[in-house]
Amino acid sequence: MPNTLTFAVAGSEPATITIERAIIAGWTGRNADAVNHHIAELQAIGVPPPSTVPLFYRIAADLITTDEVMETVDATGSGEAEPVVIDDGKRLYIGLGSDHTDRQLETHSVALSKQICAKPVAPTLWAFDEAAPHLDQIAIRSFIRDDENEAWTPYQEGTLASIRPLAELIDASPAAATARLQPGTAMMCGTFAVLSGGVRPARFFRMEMTDPVLGRTIEHCYETKTLPVIS
Repeated sequence: MPNTLTFAVAGSEPATITIERAIIAGWTGRNADAVNHHIAELQAIGVPPPSTVPLFYRIAADLITTDEVMETVDATGSGEAEPVVIDDGKRLYIGLGSDHTDRQLETHSVALSKQICAKPVAPTLWAFDEAAPHLDQIAIRSFIRDDENEAWTPYQEGTLASIRPLAELIDASPAAATARLQPGTAMMCGTFAVLSGGVRPARFFRMEMTDPVLGRTIEHCYETKTLPVIS
């Protein structure tokens, strides 16, 4: 179902955007060795390798959320920080999101594991054309912790130079339009390998995206709450 969200836009008026379709671009690493490393770390927890790379998974549009709390059916899910591109039909934006995925279900179906989880996104966007000349320099980091009183543990870190060019992913996506996405499309564009310790769940997930050229940062944090499983 369509999903209407309001975002702050750096240097501009807020944008209210109705998301009509959502896409997860997976296995998007620019370096084949890095892609294989991510495939291997997921295989270590039982996830089958992809049939081809990159892949584009469709998910329900109303899974995209700016909420700071999400409910899950078990405690096996984990976040993946990544760039998000959103097209409202007038302008293309870049933002930050987490492809939160149910890892237990992922061992059976990657597509279903993505569809079952909400996809938290930061409530701030940048105009894509402002960032386009230096996209490779934009950095993303994520952190995890299980208790609000614990210190954050670094979880992921990388720059967009390690992800396939976003314009290339946009052109290859099932929602491609001329140098843009179809109006009302949000697409997550791939993530980075875990720094150490392997892919693992955490109650709190924090992510940040930094543009060193324009001197600005997007941050977002969310908590997962596990629902009781009744059988």
